[in-house]
Amino acid sequence: MSITTVVGTQWGDEGKGKVVDLMAGKADVIVRFQGGNNAGHTVIVNDDKFELHLIPSGILYAGKKAVMGGGMVVDPQALLEEIDGLKERDINFDNFFISDAAHLVLPYHLVLDRLEEEMRGPENLGTTSRGIGPAYVDKAARRGLRMGDLLHRERLASRLKAALNYHNRILEKAFNQEPFSYQEVFNSLWEAGRRLAPYITNTALLLDRWREEGKHIFFEGAQGTLLDIDHGSYPYVTSSTTVAGGVCHGAGIGPGRIDQVIGVTKAYMTRVGEGPFPTEDKGEQGKKLREEGHEYGVTTGRPRRCGWLDVPLLRHACRVNGIDILALTKIDVLSGHREIKVATAYRVDGEEIFEMPTDTDLLGRCEPIYETLPGWEGNLSQVKEYSDLPENARRYIEYIEGKMGLPIKLVGVGAERNQVILRGDL
Repeated sequence: MSITTVVGTQWGDEGKGKVVDLMAGKADVIVRFQGGNNAGHTVIVNDDKFELHLIPSGILYAGKKAVMGGGMVVDPQALLEEIDGLKERDINFDNFFISDAAHLVLPYHLVLDRLEEEMRGPENLGTTSRGIGPAYVDKAARRGLRMGDLLHRERLASRLKAALNYHNRILEKAFNQEPFSYQEVFNSLWEAGRRLAPYITNTALLLDRWREEGKHIFFEGAQGTLLDIDHGSYPYVTSSTTVAGGVCHGAGIGPGRIDQVIGVTKAYMTRVGEGPFPTEDKGEQGKKLREEGHEYGVTTGRPRRCGWLDVPLLRHACRVNGIDILALTKIDVLSGHREIKVATAYRVDGEEIFEMPTDTDLLGRCEPIYETLPGWEGNLSQVKEYSDLPENARRYIEYIEGKMGLPIKLVGVGAERNQVILRGDL
């Protein structure tokens, strides 16, 4: 029995879905513990591309249990569309479970998300306008609706009326918008609840039972450490806890139950949306990374900002997550670069600093101090053994290991499920 958590160490899009998908072959249960459909995983299986926004990657493995935890916020309509799309591709949902404690993303959350972002003007956060932030606000304010409410008609009616009474006033008075019709929203939710009812249950209880039975459980998060509400580049962050500690309250297990934390990092850096990015390359090298790495958002299609690996940011992520093992993805994208830069420190206000500032304004003023490593040539997509990688690619991997003091046990050399090199047991 083991419980393993897989987390992103950057601003998301590190390839967590690929890593979890690969490891799901040894797992019995795969759990997503936070976030909503403002992020996604891309998994490629035998040339088939699956884009998952809410459902855990484990759903692609027959016989595995896939769980959406209570720390998530779920748009019922988006979830049903995702389920229907996967069923059309013959994906089985017999072992799919949704926490009754997960909160709902409702139509007014999407409208408020867009209106609030517009109101920020030039200071906007670059949200996906999927309603995630407003849904988490309602959760914290104790006026949110949960998946379990969809199973009880009178409770759903009562709680929806109270929530709409609050939000319709804001929409009308603050934004001069038309109010939502209670009956239309209720009818849509009740119908969604009817279809989702077979999957809604107390997943925290199930997870504890499966742990007692000796099941191997993997937890996957969305986004990455630098988008964490507490430990990321605030306020340019998501609204949930994306670090490994979020597993505990997002899935309902105790911290002592987690055996291993795997951190996923790209061989370079990307981010979507606004906010500081010290190693961003706005020139030709950044464009090359974007095109060769196909760096466009799974959920929004927005082009990702691209740049070089940042040791202070990666060290921060390893520390706050308690990472034991690193997985390095997309090293193949760096092939063909004559030189590869790595930021090992920053210069700000004439001073050198070696750790990520928690002050986001300060982070935005940081100028990276680079070390330059020699690049390599060649297509790495068919490489199966570590020793067959170009010498400079191996030097780069071992350089990162030395900087982090952690082993890199998985190296991604392509987008396919099987395009990985394993360096020891995960």
